[in-house]
Amino acid sequence: MKITLFLKKFIAIALLSVASLQAWAADLDSAKAQGLIGEKPDGYLGLVVKNAPDDVKAMIKSVNEKRKAKYQEVADQRKIALSKVEVIAGKKALEKTKSGHFIYADGKWIKKP
Repeated sequence: MKITLFLKKFIAIALLSVASLQAWAADLDSAKAQGLIGEKPDGYLGLVVKNAPDDVKAMIKSVNEKRKAKYQEVADQRKIALSKVEVIAGKKALEKTKSGHFIYADGKWIKKP
């Protein structure tokens, strides 16, 4: 009986974690759609507006930390510099950015056509 209760709690926690990750992704997409954040050519997110809410700034920090960890993992596996992985990831992120969302190019934020 204790095992069943443990499994139910574990499944509930797992489902909540998935739901919160989906909410985080929705918040990221929402912040991009609102023009608060954008993709940079170095593979990281940046603030498009200086007066973005603190939760958006925290989200950028968290996402960028996770990206950097993943980039470092790839760099270590392939035995290449982190900066090379960042540039490749940045190029892909800029290509994948939806039309109307912001990207950093030529030293300024622009809406992707």
